[in-house]
Amino acid sequence: MAGPAVSVRGLTRRFGELVAVRDLRFDVGAGELFGIVGPDGAGKTTTLRMLAGVLRPSDGDAIVAGESIVTDPEAIKPSIAYMSQRFGLYEELTVRENIEFYADLYELPRADLPGRLERLYAFSRLGPFERRRAGDLSGGMKQKLGLCCALVHEPRILLLDEPTFGVDPISRRDLWLIVHEMVAAGTTVVVSTAYMDEAERCDRVAMLHDGNLVGLDEPRRLQESLAARVVALQVDRPRRAAAYLARAPEVRSAATLGEAVRLVLRRDADWADVRAELEGAGFTVRIAEIARPTLEDVFVELVERERRHDA
Repeated sequence: MAGPAVSVRGLTRRFGELVAVRDLRFDVGAGELFGIVGPDGAGKTTTLRMLAGVLRPSDGDAIVAGESIVTDPEAIKPSIAYMSQRFGLYEELTVRENIEFYADLYELPRADLPGRLERLYAFSRLGPFERRRAGDLSGGMKQKLGLCCALVHEPRILLLDEPTFGVDPISRRDLWLIVHEMVAAGTTVVVSTAYMDEAERCDRVAMLHDGNLVGLDEPRRLQESLAARVVALQVDRPRRAAAYLARAPEVRSAATLGEAVRLVLRRDADWADVRAELEGAGFTVRIAEIARPTLEDVFVELVERERRHDA
């Protein structure tokens, strides 16, 4: 594929007075695992639906597999697969019947089906269940079956809308292994997720908040760019300690994680001064370590920066 697999230019979508997606601009390279990250309502699903050609943008355009989603959305569909959060499996059909149905929809030659089934079963491990009704599968197995149906025609670009939502941890891991196998084989994958730990698996991520692009880069580079320091500490009465620290001017945020407190300090803050203040208030700090920023830390920082800019 010459040039970007996906090129987004000023993509905007309005629903009445609500602007769900505003002036998005980014490229996705061929063979890249690209994440669209943000909380519920950030515009992730709306963006993917536009890229899949099932929702017309209000403004802007995107070139997907060399075709415009505005002027000819039907032309992109043979080259892509779009798996929505509630993928359209037919619960009365078996695993194999669902895959065969989608193979027919994509006009896959019948002679090619046995080989495709063999490859799909190999990475999904659904072969032993091919005669089981889709309605009787677990949530994770349904997601794997949805991926098989989406991949049966070997698309160049795979669009996944929160594929691990509501899935158990083991199935989440298996689904990501499948996605990485697809990328290693040359498929371009654009995946949305609200889980920041999952976003770290991507080559690059676009961070969305209220329909706006607030960050775009490799996860590692975004983490390195954080204009703050992170401290993980073990302290007595962690919830009270977090509430006390959150009021300190040197502190951007303080949150409890079980019995620990994760503290984000302003970059110019002196942790020794903050610790002395905390201990002077009667708290006992047992362990304090400088921690590696997470994408969640970065996201919170970028959203707060946007809010300060708007104000």
